Amino acid sequence: MFSSDFAAASWELVVRVDHPTAEERRDVTLRVSGDLHVGGVMLKLVEEINVAQDWSDFALWWEQKQCWLLKTHWTLDKCGVQADARLLFTPQHKMLRLRLPNQKTVRLRVSFSAVVFRAVGDICRALNIRRSEELSLLKPPDDCFKKKKKKDKNNKEPVIEDILNLESSPTSSGSPVSAGLYSKTMTPTYDPVNGTPVSSTMTWFSDSPLTGQSCSVLASSQPPQSPEALADMFQPRSLVDKAKLNAGWLDSSRSLMEQGIREDEQLLLRFKYYCFFDLNPKYDAVRINQLYEQARWAVLLEEIDCTEEEMLIFAALQYHISKLSLSTETQDCTKESEVDEVEAALSNLEVTLEGGKADSTLEDITDIPTLSDNLKLFRPKKLLLKAFKPYWFVFKDTSIAYFKNKELEQGEPVEKLNLKGCEIVPDVNVAGRKFGIKLLIPVADGMNEVYLRCDNENQYARWMAACVLASKGKTMADSSYQPEVLNILSFLRMKNRNSSSDVASSPESMDMNPECFVSPRCAKKHKSKQLAARILEAHQNVAQMSLIEAKLRFIQAWQSLPEFGLTYYLVRFKGFKKDDILGVSYNRLIRIDAVTGIPSTTWRFTNMKQWNVNWEIRQVAIEFDQNVSIAFTCLSADCKVVHEYIGGYIFLSTRSKDQNETLDEDLFHKLTGGQD
Repeated sequence: MFSSDFAAASWELVVRVDHPTAEERRDVTLRVSGDLHVGGVMLKLVEEINVAQDWSDFALWWEQKQCWLLKTHWTLDKCGVQADARLLFTPQHKMLRLRLPNQKTVRLRVSFSAVVFRAVGDICRALNIRRSEELSLLKPPDDCFKKKKKKDKNNKEPVIEDILNLESSPTSSGSPVSAGLYSKTMTPTYDPVNGTPVSSTMTWFSDSPLTGQSCSVLASSQPPQSPEALADMFQPRSLVDKAKLNAGWLDSSRSLMEQGIREDEQLLLRFKYYCFFDLNPKYDAVRINQLYEQARWAVLLEEIDCTEEEMLIFAALQYHISKLSLSTETQDCTKESEVDEVEAALSNLEVTLEGGKADSTLEDITDIPTLSDNLKLFRPKKLLLKAFKPYWFVFKDTSIAYFKNKELEQGEPVEKLNLKGCEIVPDVNVAGRKFGIKLLIPVADGMNEVYLRCDNENQYARWMAACVLASKGKTMADSSYQPEVLNILSFLRMKNRNSSSDVASSPESMDMNPECFVSPRCAKKHKSKQLAARILEAHQNVAQMSLIEAKLRFIQAWQSLPEFGLTYYLVRFKGFKKDDILGVSYNRLIRIDAVTGIPSTTWRFTNMKQWNVNWEIRQVAIEFDQNVSIAFTCLSADCKVVHEYIGGYIFLSTRSKDQNETLDEDLFHKLTGGQD
């Protein structure tokens, strides 16, 4: 009686085995019952296969449900597995090809069962990139390869040749990498020029696939692309094009396998969140180089807009970095004093962008500085030429008040502008001695546009720095005010091509193809010799920089561009019939007209009360202070992608320097996961 009951309760389960040594997958039939746990099924499988090997990395994948059965103590009944289930017994770690920001392809073994947030952490550990939470994996848009396919059908070959194979990566064992390998006390020290670990620390990397040579490849900038190769690459021409580039971000809360990623597929590893925390040339040679390369390509392919003057600075820095990277002398003679200077400069250059709270806002409440000066003001009106009028301006706390003249300062101002949450756009032409600040101040029905004009560099730097801090809700008493002034001044000096220099070179003697260092559109505007001469002129202002300082300067210049840090999505706001562009930044959301590119409304994360997603209609709803609420559907990507961006930035704002490098992964998923 007992045996017949048992027979009735048991059933046959077919499991396909992804055997590494066999050419084809084979099916194994097991007799199981609903109360058998997943671990028991795996044990039976291994016994049935009867091949002596390490099966510890294998797990069961349920094809119909597109999910892993990783809770080995759960019974088949609890998992919902019945006789019709198609299960695959397959390794959790598989090979993946990753295209890095420097266009280098790295092939390494990655967990296809861990959520992407954790998998990216493992990848970054293997590549010696700190702060993995700033990066993620992106499915390349089809357009990226369209131009290439027309001209060259075999365009895959060069990519294969350029692969850095790290098959024995530390994630391949299936067990997490030992914490000691990457703990704070054993963080390896790098040569700050070429990025290779100091020899005494090499023993700490016995499990790492990165040899000194591989590490050097990742920490060194790649040679410039030819103008023809540049012209073949996809360049977004509109905000809608730029929105397409951001459609393919993977869901950080789900695994690669759950998102349909196949073994040996190519994905892009990119910096996703534009708040780069605790950049340090001692430990971040690879990270700084990859960041520089991502910035370089964003400029060259016009993913971010810049003026011609700024393009020439970027070109000069690229030329300088390219020259130093090729020079073996530079790599052989690193001076300690140079390292110290770079560290000192880092307090100015460090691109933390509100990355931490504890380290930044030590304000002297009793004495908040004020600025007062004669500036000119202009408010754009239709059918009127720009006419700037002089006023007496007073900057206090986070507001600007202006008066008809200095004598009236104690009375009522003509107007008071509260800069908290405003957009600030530099309006500068150093050669033309034009130092303007464009303010877009949020008001109930959109944006209030105001232009300020300063007389000289020093005045501009002080007022611009005060505006930047005020937009973030900080005053001039903040410790970052003086560094911000110095940053602006140093950037203006790089723009000043008239500065005297002892070094004078002719374009003929210059070993470069100038079209490699500017966007194709910029290259078309100028003759090659003229472009070379202008790049050389700009190069005189950066020629004395060390390699790492030049990369940090490039990153800083990239950050000073008005569009920096904005990720675009095509959306439809609730109650509106036309499509808009939503710009997501590290501290705010911006609604932008999809046709004109003009921002109309800004909402800051600090004013956000709550946000959620209606998964049925795929709509994101956000509630702000003062009864302001918005809702939108995303047309260029899944709404989860936008939701994760907002939650991700809020998560990154919780980081502080006094905590160790371990992250609160649960908090990340809570803020980014939505309630699905």
